[in-house]
Amino acid sequence: MVNQRKKLLWRHPAGRWYVRKYVNGRMVYLGRITAQEGSEEFDRQYWEIVSGKRFEAKTSWSALICAMKETEKWANLSSRYRKDLEKVFDYLEQKIGRLDVARLTQADIYDAMEKNRHRVRFANYLPTAISMLSKLAIRKRWRKDNPAIDVEPLKVPKTRQKPHLPWADWAVDRMRDEGEELPSLIFEIGVGSVQRPGDWVTFQWGDYDGETLRVVQNKTGKLLLLPCTTSLKSTLDRAKLDLGFEPHPARHILTRKDGSAMDYHAMARVMVRERKRLGLMDFDQHALRYRGVMELAWAGCTDDEIASYSGHTSKAMIIKYAGEARRIMRARQAAAKRK
Repeated sequence: MVNQRKKLLWRHPAGRWYVRKYVNGRMVYLGRITAQEGSEEFDRQYWEIVSGKRFEAKTSWSALICAMKETEKWANLSSRYRKDLEKVFDYLEQKIGRLDVARLTQADIYDAMEKNRHRVRFANYLPTAISMLSKLAIRKRWRKDNPAIDVEPLKVPKTRQKPHLPWADWAVDRMRDEGEELPSLIFEIGVGSVQRPGDWVTFQWGDYDGETLRVVQNKTGKLLLLPCTTSLKSTLDRAKLDLGFEPHPARHILTRKDGSAMDYHAMARVMVRERKRLGLMDFDQHALRYRGVMELAWAGCTDDEIASYSGHTSKAMIIKYAGEARRIMRARQAAAKRK
């Protein structure tokens, strides 16, 4: 095949190679060859274009992704993390699914990230997903290295950065006074549990014993037993009573109208609608966790005590928001002395 004459091959004056032919008296471009002239890949691309058949390597990214989804590692990932990775896997299958795993370079990863700069979070998931897949490829002897190691993540432009604003006292009061039933339940779970929003939708009635909530954090895998605040306890008790029946322990606390488990995105839509209705769009649901940290600090908890409750693996966020809460508390104490 390599020695066959490539009659439809044409080189542009700029150096690019194309496959083209005359159809009904006009020139039609069938495709461009991106490989280096004289290489095996150059030859393969030419005959793929001419035949209209795409070659799929046995050690392709599509095959590797299928193999990954059959591993125990994949099964043990949280459903939220799997959803994020599946979006990247779909992108990889679309772009390089048929190509040999061994051909990807670190430069290719940076190129893909740059093309997705308009969605930074997705772009930064690319090296994460590729690294995970590459480790499996190394075990399968499909490649010798991991091209995603030490890839630098993209930074969100300062113009697009929006820090989470902890819920102010007046915002908390408005939600508790005027909030509808489901958003209020979500709100109290967020503030009271001091967990990430992705963990709120995992709570089941079997996790609530009337005093504490049990959670295995999606991100860290930590098991935490969380004593409920008075507000959270009363809200959970009321929600349970409103069901009109004793819920099965496996029934989720946050559900859709049909009783099925509510996922993260459905919960986020509920909260956005309610925050718009109440004029609270400056305070997002992620910031409820920080409000919880601040309330623990106001109660006199140390950073270590807060970490044991929130499950933070890094104390940076605790120091930031607990420190802010303590400054507010000291200012109030100073104001009281001033009167």
